[in-house]
Amino acid sequence: MPIADKLVLQRQHHLKWRAFDRFELGLMMLCGLLCFGFSLSVAADIVTRTIGHPWLWLQEVTSTLFIYAIFIGAAVATRRNDHLYLTAISEAMHGVPRLIVEIVIRMVVLAVAACLIWFGYLNYLRGFGSFRLPSGTPIASLYAVIPLSGTLIALFTIEQLVNGNPQRVRSSGTA
Repeated sequence: MPIADKLVLQRQHHLKWRAFDRFELGLMMLCGLLCFGFSLSVAADIVTRTIGHPWLWLQEVTSTLFIYAIFIGAAVATRRNDHLYLTAISEAMHGVPRLIVEIVIRMVVLAVAACLIWFGYLNYLRGFGSFRLPSGTPIASLYAVIPLSGTLIALFTIEQLVNGNPQRVRSSGTA
């Protein structure tokens, strides 16, 4: 079984465009690398502090990897319907009421994505006036992932709205 079959979730695949499957795979692998790098940098930070020679820049690396993993992970989870999705409400319903609730939920997620894009971009622009210590890197480097995440969340939510159309679902043979 190829790695793509293990990482790209097949549940609710009728809501997904196959063209984005490789993209989802890449994002999942990136999240794994970010989490591994985060864990490695935390371990290195502990070791260097324990031996009495802390590397102060490791805290910057750790926070950057953590923030990027969170926001990219939120985008991937949106595509997989694992996050930002109120499944308990909609799964208890059937027919038209379920469709309406699912559309409302996705519209709320789309509104959140729009806020991430807009306010994330504003914070990104303001971030060039503040700098991280000890490197002096603009804090905008942390904020850059927020509008990117919002864009991906919006894209994946639109994908689900378009593919969740009842006529499209019936014509594809999945319900």
